[in-house]
Amino acid sequence: MQTIRHSEQTLKTALISKNPVLVSQYEKLDAGEQRLMNEAFQPTSGLFGPITLHSRSDWITSHPEAPQDFEQFFSDPYRKTPSSEKRSIYIQSIGSLGNTRIISDEYIKWLKGYCEAFFYGLTVKLLEPVPVSATRCSFRVNDNTQNLQIHAGHILKFLKKKKPEDAFCVVGITMIDLYPRDSWNFVFGQASLTDGVGIFSFARYGSDFYSLRYEGKLKKLQKTSSSDYSIFDNYYIPEITSVLLLRSCKTLTHEIGHIFGLRHCQWLTCLMQGSNHLEEADRRPLNLCPICLRKLQCAIGFSIVERYKALVRWIDDESADTSGVTLKHSRKDNGNLPKPVEAFKEWKEWIMKCLAVLQK
Repeated sequence: MQTIRHSEQTLKTALISKNPVLVSQYEKLDAGEQRLMNEAFQPTSGLFGPITLHSRSDWITSHPEAPQDFEQFFSDPYRKTPSSEKRSIYIQSIGSLGNTRIISDEYIKWLKGYCEAFFYGLTVKLLEPVPVSATRCSFRVNDNTQNLQIHAGHILKFLKKKKPEDAFCVVGITMIDLYPRDSWNFVFGQASLTDGVGIFSFARYGSDFYSLRYEGKLKKLQKTSSSDYSIFDNYYIPEITSVLLLRSCKTLTHEIGHIFGLRHCQWLTCLMQGSNHLEEADRRPLNLCPICLRKLQCAIGFSIVERYKALVRWIDDESADTSGVTLKHSRKDNGNLPKPVEAFKEWKEWIMKCLAVLQK
């Protein structure tokens, strides 16, 4: 195990910059916001800690990248910023997300609400769900895991064509596994920052994907027409648990963060850290470190207090005791299903500590 610990001065410069214009911008922030962000370079901070590497297969070790501080983010000529005409994030579901229409509808509403709180100040809209056949994408059965996969690049082209005029970005979500090219085993997601589109799969976030009892395994794909998508009819979908919802929210906000121009974080424990595998992704927190938080605030222009309050409201909404709830076999046909938020409770406690610092 290795800890990546930066000096106080390095973190202070990464957050505030030495550029007088950016320093002046920082000094104009609300006193509470400065107090919270200054926790980045406080050695005894209980809110933001150093990144810990657990193995050589972790992202930073296996994918060397130059770190991005706030000044580099601010000065990036290629990054995209929402404008008054393009302030909407669109979510496009592809294929069923739950075992019933009710579950699919509720699950995507939960994701929409979470994105509205996380990217506070932007509008999040849902596009009408589409079956896989509508994308005309290629598909295959993975030789190793024997599960169905759809071609990520083809779906990006489909999303680009569907992008509404007021869209800052369009993100596709699916419960079907993805592959980017024939030589690759799989990919969790893929995005085009230039086009402002992304596609992300939550198939491998089910608790049973890597188990011997996984029900999504198929025999070798029969030789059928490349336009015969009937194989996706009644295809296996994992149950919506609290952990799967948390993983979905984490991936969705991480990848949309990239579309805003945030690169992988190498400063502190942060949502924007890269992850090579599920275990590493689970260690990654839901929150942004102060450096990445300042980047997102710069892009959108939100109040940090109001953003945190919105996230707490999302956790509290419909959160009557749902301990142990899964939605695979729910028999509710009417009304709202309980949102399984027990996996978010620890994060809510963390947000409340941040609010205490902000509102001193």
